[in-house]
Amino acid sequence: MSGNRPASPSRRGLLAATGALGLSVLLAACGGDSGSSSGADDSKSKPWSFTDDRKKKVTADSTPERIVAFTGTAAALADFGLKDKIVGVFGETTLKDGSAHPQAGDLDVKKVEVLGNAWGEFDIEKYAALNPDLLVTHQYDKGSLWYVPEESADKILKVAPSVATQVADVSLTEPIERYAELAESLGADLKSKQVAEGKERFEKAAEKLRKAAKANGGLKVMAASGSADYFYVSTPGPAADLKYFEELGVEFVTPKDVKESGGYFESLSWENADKYDADLIILDNRSTALQAKDLESKPTWKKLAAVEAGQVAEWDPVPRFSYQGAAPLLENLAEAIDESEKLD
Repeated sequence: MSGNRPASPSRRGLLAATGALGLSVLLAACGGDSGSSSGADDSKSKPWSFTDDRKKKVTADSTPERIVAFTGTAAALADFGLKDKIVGVFGETTLKDGSAHPQAGDLDVKKVEVLGNAWGEFDIEKYAALNPDLLVTHQYDKGSLWYVPEESADKILKVAPSVATQVADVSLTEPIERYAELAESLGADLKSKQVAEGKERFEKAAEKLRKAAKANGGLKVMAASGSADYFYVSTPGPAADLKYFEELGVEFVTPKDVKESGGYFESLSWENADKYDADLIILDNRSTALQAKDLESKPTWKKLAAVEAGQVAEWDPVPRFSYQGAAPLLENLAEAIDESEKLD
């Protein structure tokens, strides 16, 4: 996880306010009711169950039809064919101009209820009013759900069953496959043209990155994020994307002092930003991080060998865990490696 990515709830907690007017009434009406309101003939539906990455068996009388999910999760499930079942999302979803946040993928953000558009935001009253059958999100740390405010988690989890997918300390393909399994259990057709084409693109992109890494053996890549006061250097082990890139042959700079971040990254003051040498820097491209143009005022940034050589590329540290979502990440890194050279 990159430097200024919000820490997981178990490490920093969330800022979301708890409770809402009228919540108790809504919880009483909706809590624990996983029945579908889609209009489907429930008499023909079979009981549904799925064992998630908490080793928790989640059950319902019929297949969930109304799904609320973290925005990136919702986008992944939509890629697997469940777009019409997504009724609500939480997490960065829209930009200031109302357009879709990149994390939303191909979701139509105007057709879903946005329960929160930032870290710590989750409108429990709106959530309960949606009468959801299932809540789905990532899990970075055991015991916490990504973007579900820790302070109000108990109230939120009373409304509907929840499914968590582990996305840290695993390789990129694992959460993709888990979301595919979940989607299939919810009625998605994994043999559809959409899924087949996405998987084919992903496999080709993986091979492209493998060849690029082999052809440029010894090229050191640094995954980093910038803020006003710190330069964060990520370690590949816990990050699903970096871990997979490394498996394909990419050589990463591995920071040594990562304890304070829970093992994800090392925080360097800008005076010490040159602690590690790199031939290529992939820089956190999220709006919460400073971009290359923003870092021009940092003398140590401009003196980094990779920066001087113009070998800086974008990096999206929060992957969309679907074949369609992940393929561009592989393609972009392969291209960046092909266009870089080892620096003395």
